Amino acid sequence: MTTSTEWAEADSPLEAFPGNASGSRIGYGRVSTKGQLLDRQIAALEAAHCVRIFTDKKSGKNAEREELWKCLDYLRPGDTLVVPSLDRLGRSIQDLISIVSGLRKRGVGFQSLHESLDTTTPGGRLVFHVFAALAEFIRELIVQGTHEGLTAARARGERIGRPPAMTEEQVRHARALLTDPENTITSIAKLLGVSRTTIYKYVPELSVGRVALVPGATRAELPAPR
Repeated sequence: MTTSTEWAEADSPLEAFPGNASGSRIGYGRVSTKGQLLDRQIAALEAAHCVRIFTDKKSGKNAEREELWKCLDYLRPGDTLVVPSLDRLGRSIQDLISIVSGLRKRGVGFQSLHESLDTTTPGGRLVFHVFAALAEFIRELIVQGTHEGLTAARARGERIGRPPAMTEEQVRHARALLTDPENTITSIAKLLGVSRTTIYKYVPELSVGRVALVPGATRAELPAPR
């Protein structure tokens, strides 16, 4: 994702981009389900003088938007990507900024008809500058809030991270079962709903053999681990 710092370090944010939008106008439209019609979007894109139009019939949350990727690959420097509205292109503001910043680096313009937004004009580029700065600000707030929440949880003595694969009670149960040579490690693992590897991890004495778990027993008296 393009950050506000990267935008600030680029050339003048008010300079029209691309400098020579003399290429083709390429359209992209999308509806969420196959039952919805694209007629109105296609008509709007044709009225905007798009010479080629790509369309998807998939949710904006679906990363596998094949026609969008074909459209982005088709664009050449000087072209302008035209969409009926911003929500037809990006799944989120971060997704939208990522796509448009990628177009900018390739010398491709972007226009959204509904929002009257056009990055080939100074005003349109300024709007995306603001979008990028706002998205970065929100991301930093989320990161800061997450860190503060983790610090507070640790101060309360709460465990941070994934829960253990075996509880203390399960470990005690496993140790008790392992003292009986008739109980195999595989059967104990199945009983407790874990893997053999997990049993070995939480009962480290098994690394030297089950004899270590049976008071007074010798290694010769116990079967090999199964």
